[in-house]
Amino acid sequence: MSPVIRQEMKNSLSIFLLCLLLPFNAWSQQMGFNTSLYSFFDNTEFGHSRVHIPQTMAGVRFAPGIRVSFDSLHTVVAGINVLHEYGSSNVIDDLSPSAYYMYSNKGFSFLAGAFPREQALYRFPRIFFRDSVSFYRPHINGILLDYSGRRVSANLWLDWTSRQSYESRETFFVGFSGKYCREHFYIQNFSYMFHFAGFMDPPVDEPLHDNLLQLTSVGADLSEFVFLSRLDLNVGYVTGFDRARALNTGWLLHHGFLTEFNAEYRGIGIFNTFYAGDGQMEYYPVHNNELYWGDPFYRTTTYNRTDFYWNFLRNNIIEGRLEFSFHFTEGNIYNEQALKVSVNLNNIKMKH
Repeated sequence: MSPVIRQEMKNSLSIFLLCLLLPFNAWSQQMGFNTSLYSFFDNTEFGHSRVHIPQTMAGVRFAPGIRVSFDSLHTVVAGINVLHEYGSSNVIDDLSPSAYYMYSNKGFSFLAGAFPREQALYRFPRIFFRDSVSFYRPHINGILLDYSGRRVSANLWLDWTSRQSYESRETFFVGFSGKYCREHFYIQNFSYMFHFAGFMDPPVDEPLHDNLLQLTSVGADLSEFVFLSRLDLNVGYVTGFDRARALNTGWLLHHGFLTEFNAEYRGIGIFNTFYAGDGQMEYYPVHNNELYWGDPFYRTTTYNRTDFYWNFLRNNIIEGRLEFSFHFTEGNIYNEQALKVSVNLNNIKMKH
C-alpha cells in the first residue's frame, strides 16, 4: 500500500470514528447503516481499435457508513469507500471518504459533500460518462440539487474533481439533466461543462481547456401497451464544444445524432445505442481520459452498441446483472462481457 493511500486511510478512519463517538443525544431519533458493496467484472475485446484500448477491469468496492436522520428531512452520512482490484497484491487499492449532508422533502433533494456518483448521474448516457467512471470514481465532491415530480424531473450538480497543486490540475464539472413527460412521450436534456486548467507554476505553459457537451432528445415509453415490462425509444441531437483558450481556437463544434432503444421482459433485455455525426473529443490525442470522461468510441463518426443483458437478481437489497455487448465501429465488430453485483443495506435501521 502506498504512503499516500495509507495516510488517506488513517485520515478517513479518524473522521469515521469521530462521527461514531459523537454523543447520541446531539442526534435525532434515528440512526441507520449506509453500507453497500459493489463487485464488477468488465472485459473488453477491443484489440484492433484505433480509439479504444482493450482491458479487463475487475474488483470489489465496500462502503461502510453511518446515517443519522433528523426529523425525517435532514440526514448526515459519514463513511469510507474502499476498492480492492481482483488479482492485486494490495489489500486496498484505493480509498476515499464519504461524508455529506442531505435535505429531502416532497420530491426535492439537496446534497452537499462527498456523495455517491450515481445519485446525480444515473440517467446520463455513455457519451458523457463511460462505465469505468463508476468503477474508479465512486464519489461526486460538491453539491446536488434534485427534483422528481409526476411530470418533471431535473438535477443540477457540481463535481470538483481535482484541486490545483504542483502535481495535479484544477478540474471540475458543472452538469444538468432534465426530463418532461406528457402521457407516454417525453423530452429530455443532458449537459455538462468540464473546466480543465493547468498545474501550479508549470515549467511549460499549457492552454486551459473547456469541454461542453449537450444532448436533447425526444422519446416515447410504450411499456404499458405491450406485453414487455419495458419498451422505450428516443432520438436526440448531440453537440460537443471544445476550446483551448491560450491557442485562440474559439469554440470547435461537433454535431451528431444519438438514438437509444430499450426492450425488456422479465429481466432479460436489449439496449441499443446508435450514433452518427462528427467525431467528438477534439483534444483526446493530447489529454485522453483526463479531459474526456465519455466512451472513446464516440470519437468515430458512426458507432452502434448493442447490449444483451439479464438482471438475474433484483430486489431492494441486491442487484445482479450480466451483459454481453457488441460494438460496431471502425469497420469492425468488438465484444465485451460484464458482470455487476451490488448489495445495498441502507434499509437496515437502528432505533435510538
